[in-house]
Amino acid sequence: MKQYRNFVDGAFVEGTRTFPDLNPVDGTLVAEVHEADAALVNAAVAAARTAFEGPWGRTTMAERCRLLRAVADEIDRRAEDLLGAEVADTGKPERTARHLDVARAAANFRTFADVAAAAGQESYLTEYGEGGRALNYAVRKPLGVVAAIVPWNLPLLLLTWKLAPALACGNTVVVKPSEQTPGSATILAGILADVGLPPGVVNVVHGFGKDSAGEFLTGHPGVDGITFTGSSATGAAIMAAAAPRVRPVSFELGGKNSAVVFADCDLDAAVDGLTRSVFANTGQVCLCTERVYLQRAVFDEVAERLTTAARSLRLGRPGDPAVTTGPLISAEHRRKVLRYYALAEKAGATILTGGGVPAIDDELAAGFWVEPTLWTGLTNDDTVVREEIFGPAAALIPFDDEDEAVALANDSDYGLAASVWTRDIARGHRVAQRMNTGIAWVNTWFLRELRSPFGGMGRSGLGREGGRHSLDFYTETTNVCVDLC
Repeated sequence: MKQYRNFVDGAFVEGTRTFPDLNPVDGTLVAEVHEADAALVNAAVAAARTAFEGPWGRTTMAERCRLLRAVADEIDRRAEDLLGAEVADTGKPERTARHLDVARAAANFRTFADVAAAAGQESYLTEYGEGGRALNYAVRKPLGVVAAIVPWNLPLLLLTWKLAPALACGNTVVVKPSEQTPGSATILAGILADVGLPPGVVNVVHGFGKDSAGEFLTGHPGVDGITFTGSSATGAAIMAAAAPRVRPVSFELGGKNSAVVFADCDLDAAVDGLTRSVFANTGQVCLCTERVYLQRAVFDEVAERLTTAARSLRLGRPGDPAVTTGPLISAEHRRKVLRYYALAEKAGATILTGGGVPAIDDELAAGFWVEPTLWTGLTNDDTVVREEIFGPAAALIPFDDEDEAVALANDSDYGLAASVWTRDIARGHRVAQRMNTGIAWVNTWFLRELRSPFGGMGRSGLGREGGRHSLDFYTETTNVCVDLC
C-alpha cells in the first residue's frame, strides 16, 4: 500500500498513526497517510527555524530565484507523477488537473521568481531644516517561519501559490495539506529536496485540524505568519489562534459569488462562461458562481440554455476524455451539498435540472457523486442563496435594472468574486467597480493575472496576495533613514 509520510528536516518521517486517503470517484483506498502528532509538528517548526537562521537565511535573491525556476522545471519533468496524485485524491478529470493544477504549479514558481527578482524598494530624499537632507529607503526582510494551510479543492495549485512567494522572500515553511488530498504535497516535498533546497526549508506535516496537525501548527509559538485557504469558519478559528502573538495572517476564505447578466450581452459567451463558472471542478472552486442574476428580458432564454448545458455534462472516471465532471471530495461534503439541495426544494424552488444523486455506473456507486443543479423561484432571503454550498449548483434570479442588479449582487456576507456580462463596455466597467468583491470579471471568468492582487472582502478573506502583494505579506519592512548632512 502506498504510504504518504511527513517530510521534516529533509527526510520522510512516519507518524504515530495512519489514516486512509480515499479516492472520491469510487471510494477505494489511495494511500495510508501518516498523521503528525504535536511532537512531530514541533520538530518541523524547529527544523524550519534552524534552516531560516542557517544556510537558507544567507542565500541571495538571485540564488532563491534560480532554485524556484529549477523547481518549475522539475514540476514539468514530473508532471505525470503530480497529475496521478492529484487525480487520485480529487477525482477531477485528467485534462482539468493537467492544464489547470499542474500547469499552474509550475507557472506559480516561475512567476514569483520573476516578480521577486524585479522587485524594487521605496526610497525618498527628505529635506529638513535649512539645507538638511536625509535618505529614507525600505528594506524587505522575510517573516521567518510560515505556516501554510492548504485546501483540498486545488491542492497543488494553491500550495505552490503560497510556497513560491514565501520561498522567494527567504522564509522557511511548514505545510499542512488537507487530509483529503495529501499526495501532491508529498511528491512536491521530494521535488524540492531534489533540486537542492536545504533540509528544513520546506516541511510537510499531515493530519487534521482540531486536536491534530492543523491546530498544533497554527497555535505554535515558533510560527511567524500564517497563510490559509479554506472555509470562513476555519479561518476565524485560525485568526483566534494567531491573535495572542499578533502574527500576520493571509486568508482566502469562502465565497457566494454572483454573476450579473444583462440583456445586451453576447448570449453564447455568457452561457459558456456561466457553465464553467457554476460547474467547474464540480463547483468546488472558491471562485465558482452560485448566484446568477439575469435581466428579465433574457431570463427564460438563458435559463433554458444553461439547463441544456448542465444536462450535457458527463460524469465519470477522470481518465475518460469525454468526462467533464468529477465527484465531490468526500461523503461528508456530499451530505452537506445534498442538505442544501433539500433546503432549496423545501423553500419552494423550481428544479430546472439535477437536485439529487445521479444514476451512475455500479463501479462508481461508492463514490461521492451529485447532480449538477439549477434552481429558479428563490430569492436572496433563502438559505441556499445566502450560504456557501461549494457544489455544482446555482440559483437563477431575475432583475430589471442596473441598480437592482448591483444591490442583489452585493447583498451577501461574502465578497470574493463576481462576473458581469454585457456588450456595453462602459456599463461593464461601471458595474464591476461597484461590486463589493476582491475580483470582478467583465465578459469572462477565471482569467487570472498572477501579478494582480487577489483576495476577498467580508467573510471571503483578509489581505491580498499575487505579485508584489504576496511579497508584502511574506516580508516585514524596515525603513532606514540616513542623515546625509
